[in-house]
Amino acid sequence: MTPRAEEKAAFLRRAGWGAAERSHLAGDASARSYQRLRLDGRTAVLMDSPPGPADDTADFLRIGAHLAGLGLSPPQVLEAEPERGLLLLEDLGDALFTAVLADDPALEPLLYAAAVDVLLALQEAPPPGHLPDLSAADWSEAAGFAPEFYAAAVTGTRPEAGRYTEALTRALEAHADAARVLILRDYHAGNLLWLPGRKGAARVGLLDFQQGQLGQPGYDLVSLLQDARRDVAPETEAAGLARFAAGKGLTVEEMAAGYAALGAQRALRIIGIFARLCTVSGKPGYVALIPRVWRQLMRNLSHPALAELRREVLALLPEPTEDTLNRITARCATPCP
Repeated sequence: MTPRAEEKAAFLRRAGWGAAERSHLAGDASARSYQRLRLDGRTAVLMDSPPGPADDTADFLRIGAHLAGLGLSPPQVLEAEPERGLLLLEDLGDALFTAVLADDPALEPLLYAAAVDVLLALQEAPPPGHLPDLSAADWSEAAGFAPEFYAAAVTGTRPEAGRYTEALTRALEAHADAARVLILRDYHAGNLLWLPGRKGAARVGLLDFQQGQLGQPGYDLVSLLQDARRDVAPETEAAGLARFAAGKGLTVEEMAAGYAALGAQRALRIIGIFARLCTVSGKPGYVALIPRVWRQLMRNLSHPALAELRREVLALLPEPTEDTLNRITARCATPCP
């Protein structure tokens, strides 16, 4: 047994779950892992987030407590040793939006409307204190993953991205610089659970919110409606945008440029992250997701307010053709220049 395995076993003994049967649950692109525990007809989830540079267990507890206080549905914390990166959580089940919609696509309007209502409820309340608050320039720098990892993996050379970064900063400052709210950052179907036995916004179970921070009201909406991992029906996206705008006392037209700017920033960052997950982390499966995100990027950049950014993006980043994607895959687990 490895030292980490021994540490987890000791934590479970202290929590009264030492004799539980354990089974692996799918994780994500981070270092976190999850196991479902079964003991005497009860279930729970063990979250293992090894302490280190990406340690986020204390943030999970803090943001989760805030969400619960708003009547939303993060998993209840049963036991916690954040200094060890170990949490024992309520088991909210397996009804991820992705699984529910794979079985019954007709539920998409209902589930996405409920998810929009969560955002409206979340943003009506003051955010917790002492959260990171990135400027437009900071968000633009975060989108530097696209030239740094995507373009470099395709061409073999990291391009000069100064004009691209400046254009994105100007677009965000001009169209997406509203009053800050709490954003969860990875708010999409793969991190949301359908809990129809609960009421209102509590019907949406919330996962993967430990990176919550201050951000733009439309950021999580873009994450939800422009999903990097699944196609959202155009009518569902339009209805979600209209529902959110109405909840904010705005029109869709008033939100359109900001929604497109945030969508462009997020798409650019994700394209770079997916390339990095292949070339640095040895996870080539993410490459197949890049064309969907590129299509979202091009749609966002078609907004007239983003004409300058569109020119810079097209000058800097190659289209993800089959040959382009093959070049990235060929560099899998090889650090970019």
